[in-house]
Amino acid sequence: MKRYLVFALVGPFVGGFLLLLTTTYQSGYWAQTNLGEVGKLFAVFFKTLQYSYLFGFLPSLMIGAVDDILVHVRRIGPVLRTLLVGVFAFILASLTYSSRGPDSGAVQFILYGLVGFVPAVASSWFVHKYIEEREPAAAST
Repeated sequence: MKRYLVFALVGPFVGGFLLLLTTTYQSGYWAQTNLGEVGKLFAVFFKTLQYSYLFGFLPSLMIGAVDDILVHVRRIGPVLRTLLVGVFAFILASLTYSSRGPDSGAVQFILYGLVGFVPAVASSWFVHKYIEEREPAAAST
């Protein structure tokens, strides 16, 4: 249960911020910016944080379920599990977001993929590092 709580708290926060950064980069906002513009970016992020959680809650829990499934596979260690969860989230986020808007191509695919990859890897790492995982029970014969 703690695993899902970590994914639900970390995923939308980090993913929402990366999605905001990606969309502002795609719009050309970062061409000429100063410190005041960066302050506006953070103001927009904190004003829209509620929507990041609203729309990012379920996808984060789905990625957490994938992580939970991979925990029960004995041959998969924590590093490989973290990478597999990240790759899965990268593919899902890329397919979800990268076909939107007038631009399309490798840069957009990678940027939107990182919106899924980074929060998934961070959440999986936090779960591995800070939450005690139970060993799978041996089957009694």
